[in-house]
Amino acid sequence: MGDALYPAVEPYESGLLDVTDGHRLYWETVGSPTGVPVVYLHGGPGSGSTAGVRRYFDPTAFRAVLFDQRGCGRSTPLADGPDYDLGSNTTGHLVDDIERLREHLGIDRWIVTGVSWGVNLGLVYAQKYPERVVAAVFGAITTGSRREIEWITRAMGRVFPQQWEQFAAGVPQGERAGNLAAAYARLLADPDPDVRRRAAVRWCAWEDTHISLMPGWQPNPRYDDPAFRSVFARLVTHYWSHDCFLAPNEILDGMGALAGIPAILVHGRYDVSGPLDTAWEIAQAWPGSRLVVLDDAGHGGEGFAAAVTAAVDSFNVS
Repeated sequence: MGDALYPAVEPYESGLLDVTDGHRLYWETVGSPTGVPVVYLHGGPGSGSTAGVRRYFDPTAFRAVLFDQRGCGRSTPLADGPDYDLGSNTTGHLVDDIERLREHLGIDRWIVTGVSWGVNLGLVYAQKYPERVVAAVFGAITTGSRREIEWITRAMGRVFPQQWEQFAAGVPQGERAGNLAAAYARLLADPDPDVRRRAAVRWCAWEDTHISLMPGWQPNPRYDDPAFRSVFARLVTHYWSHDCFLAPNEILDGMGALAGIPAILVHGRYDVSGPLDTAWEIAQAWPGSRLVVLDDAGHGGEGFAAAVTAAVDSFNVS
């Protein structure tokens, strides 16, 4: 197919996988049980995997595995209140969860796909378990670096000054010059539900703003859902306030582990929240990769999903 998305299909199998620390991951498989295995890593952290993502994968060719990362979506427990233990939700935990899911499903090697935060997570997973990765398809390239987090929470105020002032005003005056993700993370852990609610609304309003330069942008209706806002804001601020639990420059320094693994990297030129230089740096450090720049897309948008789908199709070896 290649130039469009595939028809919507229902999972042929799904379940809840016990991992660690009382977490259970919702997972589902779509397509053909005998198809080429591929796993999809959603964004966020905390976005969850949506039914629309099933359309990225040719149901006659792939055995696609989709799941909700711990703390979000249909996984349990949800990171939606101050009683949730964030200490058991780190990049290391998520990487281990991916590997546990692979083993649970009896898959030897698979194609790793993901977008936005899912790229960050997929790169860390592939660097730890390169022998399990046949190929990779990543869209909206991020590496979770302090530089990227500072850009998206502070420096990008130069592009959206009015909206950034409203975003910064969501934290106490004395904290506005510091780590804004950490300040919001503290508010989102407040025992007062009104404090948590206001913080989630402000955080998600900024999230929707900084992708708004892409052509055809419309406000994302998912942010209208109070439950989604609560989980999403809590997890994003938790990860960003800890530099995504990565050492400085960890992903770029580890790119040598991916030598020999083919990859297609898809990135929108209008992606102001994730400037193109990060995708360029990853592509330069990954000899087996090919960077596809979409001139009419941003952090998603027109043609983005179709480009990811076409990239996955190119690795159909069945």
